Amino acid sequence: MNPDRLRHRLSQTELADRTQELLALGFRLGLVAAHDDADQLRIVYLFLAGYPDRRVELECVIPRGAPTLHSLAHLSFPAGRFEREMADLYGIQPVGHPKPRRLVRHAHWPEDWHPMRTDAGPPPEFTSRAGFPFVTVEGPGVYEIPVGPVHAGLIEPGHFRFSVAGETVLRLKARLWFVHRGIEKLFHGRPATAAGDLAERISGDTSAAHTLAYSRAVEDALGIPLPDEVHRLRALLVELERLYNHATDLGALANDVGFGLANAHAQRIREQLLRLNAAVTGHRLLRGAIHPAGVTLRTLPDPHVLRSIAADLAEVAQLTVANTMVYERFAGTSVLRSGDARAVGCLGFVAHASGVRSDARVEHPTTALPVTEIGVPDGDVLARYMVRRDEFAASAELAAYIIESHTGPIAYADTTPSMNASGSGVGIVEGWRGTIVHRVEIDAASRITRAKIVDPSWFNWPALPIAMADTIVPDFPLTNKSFNQSYAGNDL
Repeated sequence: MNPDRLRHRLSQTELADRTQELLALGFRLGLVAAHDDADQLRIVYLFLAGYPDRRVELECVIPRGAPTLHSLAHLSFPAGRFEREMADLYGIQPVGHPKPRRLVRHAHWPEDWHPMRTDAGPPPEFTSRAGFPFVTVEGPGVYEIPVGPVHAGLIEPGHFRFSVAGETVLRLKARLWFVHRGIEKLFHGRPATAAGDLAERISGDTSAAHTLAYSRAVEDALGIPLPDEVHRLRALLVELERLYNHATDLGALANDVGFGLANAHAQRIREQLLRLNAAVTGHRLLRGAIHPAGVTLRTLPDPHVLRSIAADLAEVAQLTVANTMVYERFAGTSVLRSGDARAVGCLGFVAHASGVRSDARVEHPTTALPVTEIGVPDGDVLARYMVRRDEFAASAELAAYIIESHTGPIAYADTTPSMNASGSGVGIVEGWRGTIVHRVEIDAASRITRAKIVDPSWFNWPALPIAMADTIVPDFPLTNKSFNQSYAGNDL
């Protein structure tokens, strides 16, 4: 076994002790996956650290008849949220959890129906009971403002409850999972090498990165090696995905404070990038190009075009932050401090804007690339804007480097993948929002028996209410856009 990829089966007491040791050594909890093995329930905790790439899996087994688990919420905030998810979907009750409220299941879900259990059966009739036990904030002049879950425009559904004194936000509570689709359940029984179409639809604006994480997990489980050129071509596609999304956000942030001119130019640049994506892969959102054991490109982008687009966007960004009105709205708004970002487990540009290092391209690489790590410590809307701006420039240059250094074909497929093989595997990818982790288990017939997916939005959503504390209500749309987390990627 690779010494940097370890697996241990532990008792619940040993689990807490080992978790504390790993966290003290600088590991982070990347994923927790419950499994229904028919005769018992099994929980896998994946801890990650880098550089170098290190992965430790801790496994704990509990009986089906008494599905209780000693909570690790006192050691890790993300662990507490994973435990609440398992309680909703598997009926595993976290003993000692400080807030064991529902997380995924809304009030109309039946109390004793846990859809990820093998004996769950078809969905029973849902009740008409509605509502959610939000924490009440009381005091002179305090009132509540409910927002959503239905919003104007194309935004996905999410409910936000503000406790406000005047215009100042005292507390914000977000309620998600209105678009819970049972994605992980849909993977069950699918051929391991033929579920890429499902991975592409986990979060539509992150099709390439999620498909790559799924593909890497399958390849890890089945022991499929790939040439370095394939890893580099796949990395190129993820950088192209980062470019069009960052361009979109830079324009949308300017638009949220009334600077529509910058948004118009950013949308123009986004359209250029989407057309470039279509030329490279045949799809504007880069779908169909990445698959287990291979990659298929139609052509390579012109690096001079990418550099020209990067210069164009840099000018738009400079004009944006040079505008006094924009700068004053961005600077000092909704600060997420470094300590809070670390405690919550933030990833991607949200973490980088609070001075927290986190980049799977450096920590869990599959190929050697000159990745530029971007980070600023301020933690406000301006920092989240500037990180996107700087990541766009670095990503365009990285994409150009991959193109200019590429040799050989631009399509590859392993024609002899491992068949009738079983095992588990992990795929880790730095998507445009942050680190994505997929873990799969595959049976002897090469079918998926369990797929666990963690989008960076899972870790970043809890940071939004923290940043909104002591911020005025009118700044919520701007703050929410500066985080821009995926509803679908979180809700699954």
